[in-house]
Amino acid sequence: MLGGRLGRHARPGGIWYSAGPWAMLVLTVSWLVLMLRQVACLRGGDVYQNMCYTDITALFYWRGVRDGLVPYLQADLEYPVLTGALIDLTRRIVNLLGGRTEPGLEGADLTFSAGMFFGVTAVLMFLGFAVLVWAHLKMSRPWDALMIAASPAILTTGLINWDALVVALTSLALLAWSRRSPVWTGIWIGLGIAAKLYPVLLLVPLAVLCLRGGRWRAYFITVGTTIAAWLAVNLPVYLLAPEGWLKFWGFNVDRGADLGSIWYLLSLAGIQVSGISTWIAGLMVVGTLAICALLLLAPQRPRLAQGVFLIVTLFLLVNKVYSPQYVIWLLPLLVLARPRWLDWTVFSVAELLYFMAIWGHLGGLTASGVGSQDRIYMAAVVIRIAVQLWLCARVVLDAWNPSRDIVRAGGLDDPDGGLLDGRSDAPWLARFRRPPVRA
Repeated sequence: MLGGRLGRHARPGGIWYSAGPWAMLVLTVSWLVLMLRQVACLRGGDVYQNMCYTDITALFYWRGVRDGLVPYLQADLEYPVLTGALIDLTRRIVNLLGGRTEPGLEGADLTFSAGMFFGVTAVLMFLGFAVLVWAHLKMSRPWDALMIAASPAILTTGLINWDALVVALTSLALLAWSRRSPVWTGIWIGLGIAAKLYPVLLLVPLAVLCLRGGRWRAYFITVGTTIAAWLAVNLPVYLLAPEGWLKFWGFNVDRGADLGSIWYLLSLAGIQVSGISTWIAGLMVVGTLAICALLLLAPQRPRLAQGVFLIVTLFLLVNKVYSPQYVIWLLPLLVLARPRWLDWTVFSVAELLYFMAIWGHLGGLTASGVGSQDRIYMAAVVIRIAVQLWLCARVVLDAWNPSRDIVRAGGLDDPDGGLLDGRSDAPWLARFRRPPVRA
């Protein structure tokens, strides 16, 4: 009887031949491993030796959550508004479930509430990653979602911060664009910007590709709904607590060279760079212009995912900090831009090396002595940067020579490109490319 049931489900087209159940199963197993990894820290173990540090419990104790304070209105918070709203929602769920967040909370009640806050957050973050995987299952290559679900990035960094929220929103935006819905694309991008800043970068390659494909109306609709969604979340908080709202912006402007960045690496090597913000701005401008030129001048219009991966990677390469969880930002974009297991493996190994090295660096486990250079950590940063540059080079080659691009096999254009898929270049670009007529 059981064998008969399995046989019916295992036929071609049945559940066992669908990417969805497998991807969700792998994601669930990865998440259970991640939760087991956190046990040592929840029991008071060394967060660096056990490589299980999380901002979630730290914020509970030090950003007013334990006292029941509302972010921005009653307590400063260095996160954008939508992330702050998620944190406050989690606190309220804890209260509903029997936990307590109020002034003067101490002892066993505090420990219980902190543990519950972490647990509720873990459930919400799992749902965020499930939405991320679901979005990729709905795109043109559903089996590639396994690259996300099985990634070491999730079972190592998935609970360092609240990044599952922004990566889910970003992938929902890309899914909406693939479904030819500029309105929903803008809504998801706007909400993504309200959770973390980087989704705003999606609008740059989208602008160039819409210019090339003559899809300006769709682009302006996307920008308009992006602004509307971002204002809907941010404006009420700004009007109620402008100083609290500005905390995030001031924190990022004032911060210096920090962990994982090229600037921090140079400082460890004894090279002090002044005016880091100016250097970052200049490199972003130059790099963005180069990416836009590629998107505009490539013989065939590149895919949107390729442009998005390049510009987000550029941002992370020149940024003031590269926190270990930033790997989650790149993972789904890499899977869309270059879904090859070799690239995924090299990327995963490099990020794992960095993940282990940063905790050794912070815990003083990898330096040879007081005041000495941490060469292991420095090497891990160099390897990570080199691999990201290597991946960018491979994506650039694919964009310039589509015959290399596995997604375009069989003569496809941009199967997740939505309104751009199969679109001819705008007439003005054809005239620009046309060689001059000789007299």
